[in-house]
Amino acid sequence: RAVLRKASALEYKIQRRALRKEDFINYIQYEVNLLELIKKRRARIGYSFKKDEIEHSILHRVHSLFNRATGKWKDDVQLWLSHVAFCKQWNAKHQLSKVFSTMLAIHSNKPALWIMAAKWEMETRLSSENARHLFLRALRFHPECPKLYQEYFRMELMHAEKQRKEKKEFEQAKMDLGEFNYSEEILNGEMARIVYRDASQKIKGVEFQLAVLSIAKLFDFTQDLQKEILESLQARYAHDPLTWDYMARRELELGSLQPTEHTTKQKKVSEMAQREERCCAVFDEAVRAVPADDMWKCYITFCLERYNRKTNSEELKQKRLERTLNVFSKAHESNLLSEALYKQWLQLLLDSNLSEKAVEVAEAATRHFSQSVDTWQMRLQVLIQLKRDDVTQCFEEAIKHVKSKGTLPLWTLWVEWSEGTNSKEDTEALYQRSLHATMPAESVTMKEMYLDWTYRNCGYKKVKRLFTSLCENRPFSLDFFRKMIQVEKEQESCKMLHLREYYERALREFGSTNTDLWLDYIKEELSHPQGKPENCGSIHWRAMKMLQGDLVEDFVSKYTLLQTGHL
Repeated sequence: RAVLRKASALEYKIQRRALRKEDFINYIQYEVNLLELIKKRRARIGYSFKKDEIEHSILHRVHSLFNRATGKWKDDVQLWLSHVAFCKQWNAKHQLSKVFSTMLAIHSNKPALWIMAAKWEMETRLSSENARHLFLRALRFHPECPKLYQEYFRMELMHAEKQRKEKKEFEQAKMDLGEFNYSEEILNGEMARIVYRDASQKIKGVEFQLAVLSIAKLFDFTQDLQKEILESLQARYAHDPLTWDYMARRELELGSLQPTEHTTKQKKVSEMAQREERCCAVFDEAVRAVPADDMWKCYITFCLERYNRKTNSEELKQKRLERTLNVFSKAHESNLLSEALYKQWLQLLLDSNLSEKAVEVAEAATRHFSQSVDTWQMRLQVLIQLKRDDVTQCFEEAIKHVKSKGTLPLWTLWVEWSEGTNSKEDTEALYQRSLHATMPAESVTMKEMYLDWTYRNCGYKKVKRLFTSLCENRPFSLDFFRKMIQVEKEQESCKMLHLREYYERALREFGSTNTDLWLDYIKEELSHPQGKPENCGSIHWRAMKMLQGDLVEDFVSKYTLLQTGHL
């Protein structure tokens, strides 16, 4: 009775004139949950009869609900995918075939859906022919989609592998196949070769060639095909860094194909060192042939990857470090080192305790990228970390080179360093200078830091005077006022008069956009010993006038919660 009552209520909702997607989803979810419950109960009591009357009728109802929903909201891909998932879960192959057919007619512009349908045909229904037809139809809509070609290429290789296994099974069983015979061309992946050749004419770029090559490598009968792809790659993209990167890394794999049984650790280490040397020889040739920053980046990335690999051999680790540092130096000499790579070089030098070299590299980086805040920040952090004497001089140089916009990280670093190193007078002078040197929007952060530092080092009276003087120049942040309110609250003789002044100043700036500030002001009047609860009404009235848009409604609901003691 409960099931009938619930199902009837859900059925009424989807029979309305104005249909809602949520009603269909809720109904479908309820029926799916019911199916799961029946499945569990059958398993528990061991009852397997009357499936046609029970499950099949529910399944039929769910499919019809999905069909109505997807017919009404055709553009909702998630709804279609939910139907696909449901069909897969309950093994409704015939129904799923229909769903894919309808979905692809509507959403033919989405390659991922074509791939999903073809994959299902290939892997679940074991129909290479249907999968091939789907891929060919998809390629009519998306003739230049790399992902479609890759998956089609993979499908043809899987088909060839499947046929090879079938032939092998028949031969082992010594069965007579009669007139049926397997085509040698298909068994050797000739269909995949045709797909690749067609794709390589339409799709340019090394990434596609490498993706196809990595797929071909997964199959052990594609040596000729791999060779063709590799030759095409070298012929057409000889000046692309990715081609060289692949060719160099290939040297590692070529060495690992040899049998490594009965070899000592020392021999393994020397073999690995030789392989890496061969890779570096290819990279050296590459940077001569393609002297570009992307090529150096590939070389350095390879060296760093090898250096970061764990090894018990100190000799190999040292050799990798020397090689990496040497490559960084060569790239720097060629003036082809990017800002990010300078940062990696510095980090490597600091980790290796080569501090003097790190200082030199940091200086060179700021010469190359004199306008970059990040590069100066990096150099300054190195000098601070090494406790050098020329930190102040470097800060002055940085401020001179970098435009005033975006210098906030440099100023915050400078004042933080000064707080721990210089006298109070010098730090205060630096704070005052930073307020004038930074852009108005960035000076907000400096004001907060200045207020916080003054309170920690100079006490309440000084911070109160500073707050008054800082209030003369806009802009401000909400945290700037909240910090001063917090300072006042921490005093033994916390005066409501001062708190009102700070709240009023904050409300002048942020009263139209912040509901919490008004509520905090009201709470303060209610809870403070010197507060005046009778002021709450006027504060509420002012808030209603000042707040904008939806914030009024938000304020009213929060104020009601405050009055009832729930906030």
